[in-house]
Amino acid sequence: MRQVQLSEVEERVYEAVTALEARGQVPYPDMIAEECGLTEEQLHAPLHMLTEKNLLHREDSPMAGLDFGPRFCARQMA
Repeated sequence: MRQVQLSEVEERVYEAVTALEARGQVPYPDMIAEECGLTEEQLHAPLHMLTEKNLLHREDSPMAGLDFGPRFCARQMA
């Protein structure tokens, strides 16, 4: 299995997502930003890169009218 190189910020964001999930919280961008000490604007690039690297996946709200924004969930490693 190949190793994926992460920047320090990407690592912090990934750890924030997994920590939120472990606590049973939904990893919305505002909560991820708060967890890792970034602004939501600073969070866009690392979220995009982690999604590109297939470490996170974006889920949009399945219910119309109840969209709290996208959430980002960690991929489960085999």
